[in-house]
Amino acid sequence: MWNIVVAILGAALLVFIAVLLIRALRFAPYKDYVQDTENIEIDTERVINSLSELVRCKTVSYRDSSLEDDKEFEKLVSKLPSLHPNVFEKCSFTEISNRALLFKWEGESSETASVMMAHYDVVPADEASWEKPAFEGICEDNILWGRGTLDTKVTMNAILCAADKLISEGFVPSEDVYFAFSGSEEINGNGAELIVDYFKKNGIKLSLVIDEGGAVVENVFPGVKRPCGLIGIAEKGMMNVEFSAESKGGHASAPKPGSPLVKLSKACEKIESKPFKYNLSLPARFMFRCLGRHSSFLYRIIFSNLWLFNPVLNLICKKSGGELNALLRTTVAFTQAKGSDAPNVIPTKASLTANIRISPDSSVSKTLRQLKKKVNDKDVNIKVINSIEPSEISFPFGDGWDKISSSVSETWQGCIVSPYLMVQCSDSRHYGKICKYVYRFSAMDLTAEERASIHGNNEKIRYVCAAKACEFYLRLLKKC
Repeated sequence: MWNIVVAILGAALLVFIAVLLIRALRFAPYKDYVQDTENIEIDTERVINSLSELVRCKTVSYRDSSLEDDKEFEKLVSKLPSLHPNVFEKCSFTEISNRALLFKWEGESSETASVMMAHYDVVPADEASWEKPAFEGICEDNILWGRGTLDTKVTMNAILCAADKLISEGFVPSEDVYFAFSGSEEINGNGAELIVDYFKKNGIKLSLVIDEGGAVVENVFPGVKRPCGLIGIAEKGMMNVEFSAESKGGHASAPKPGSPLVKLSKACEKIESKPFKYNLSLPARFMFRCLGRHSSFLYRIIFSNLWLFNPVLNLICKKSGGELNALLRTTVAFTQAKGSDAPNVIPTKASLTANIRISPDSSVSKTLRQLKKKVNDKDVNIKVINSIEPSEISFPFGDGWDKISSSVSETWQGCIVSPYLMVQCSDSRHYGKICKYVYRFSAMDLTAEERASIHGNNEKIRYVCAAKACEFYLRLLKKC
């Protein structure tokens, strides 16, 4: 009898393993897009000269507007007509309030329109820590240095250079095309919202919106060796939260237990030790279905059988942290702390600030409730400083997706094009109110070092990278 039971269990195990292996074998890559063989020539020198002119404009945005230099923003706008004369000859140009710029390139039809976005404001630079000046647009060894070369003056420049070239060749798009540029994105200003309001007020229907987001990158997905062209189909929400606690203060020589900083430390540890639940949201699911098929066979066994291996993937993500973990859960990063003004004084109030990125399947209110539950301390006050809900989700199929994904494939031949979830916030989230086809792709192939320089020190771009950005928009515009 026992031998029969063992045999049955052994047979069941073999069948179970066979099912896993068969599912992994059937989890094959989707058919690659058939490449367009058209050779597109780019005037790299013109692209770089134009971008360097934009970098030399110190368009740094601050929440405290008194720190901003209006003349630098005005200087950038004043340079555009000479840098892109054909665009200004052919396209209408409107300066909307709060440094929002809108170009309209009239197409053969005005039934629908495409929108190509960028922002030309930049974050401050700690110039003392840079190897080269941050705002002089220095060009050396086929590299252009400067704040904004990657985020996102490169995109603004590429769009306008591509349009200028096509206009000079007599090209007319099949539908209207708008170029929408914001000068307040880095401080969550309302420039993009004002442009969306303009579209809404004028009844303009959008077939496609593209803004900054993913890029062509390597070594970002387990078991995948080929470069990946990641196109964001949604972005996480964000909120900054203050945790605070109070006391009667006093001299540090005679402390009482449970000072504000101790209470906050316990709250911090509770949240850090119990991460938000693993959540394979729809955008992440699309990404895993696509890139998982290109993984090594061992990983394909996991990704084709997530119904079984979700706990394994969750454990891997929790242990490794970083970008993969951020795709699969709401994350919390404690970023600021404040106590008393003197080392020998117990603070009457202390605070911690956390930056939280919210999963697409959650919300600001739900996340706040979960934080309070995790802390579970009536002496710790939890207050939302500011917040942004997760964006709408745009599906990775249809005409708009096909135009962008094929342009990525043609520009960076051999890369795997995949949808993904953007963990940062962008101006494109505002367009979810009026368009179902909003995508996020920064038209560059970036190394890990280059990605780390965005908002960091020594931001710079390779000439070939800036030229490829222009090539991408040339291909995309020809499809519009």
